[in-house]
Amino acid sequence: MILKKATISDLEEMQQLYVQTIQAVCQNDYNEEQRKVWSSGVNNTERWLEVIKTQFVLLAIIENQIVGFGTLKDSNYIDFFYIHKDFQRQGIADKILNELELEARKHNSKIITSDISITAKPFFEKKGFLAKAKQKNIRENVELINYKMEKKLS
Repeated sequence: MILKKATISDLEEMQQLYVQTIQAVCQNDYNEEQRKVWSSGVNNTERWLEVIKTQFVLLAIIENQIVGFGTLKDSNYIDFFYIHKDFQRQGIADKILNELELEARKHNSKIITSDISITAKPFFEKKGFLAKAKQKNIRENVELINYKMEKKLS
């Protein structure tokens, strides 16, 4: 596995991974309607282009396939964090998170935060993140639960 920064040319594959991960990996925690609304975020092309242009976007690649990605916004906020449905529990998330934390430390960030899905919450808790608040987000009249989480960086 190699880690590399994303470019515009990676965008389509990242978006496919995003949708597939939400649909497959999150099905025990979010119903079909919730997953549909959540994954519809893929259609906000402007937002995706902005992420590539302004955030630290790290890809995990195995045999020329993107198997995971994470993004760091403003040096202290994990905006996107997705691991391919066929590559779960293989240490990929660990490696991406470690690199995002290193990047945050390079910019002297003392705390790293994120809005974490029900599905990802146990992973982030194991990595030292604490849930600060349960959040109810309404999108297209559908409620999506996530957690405001943070970790102090040493």
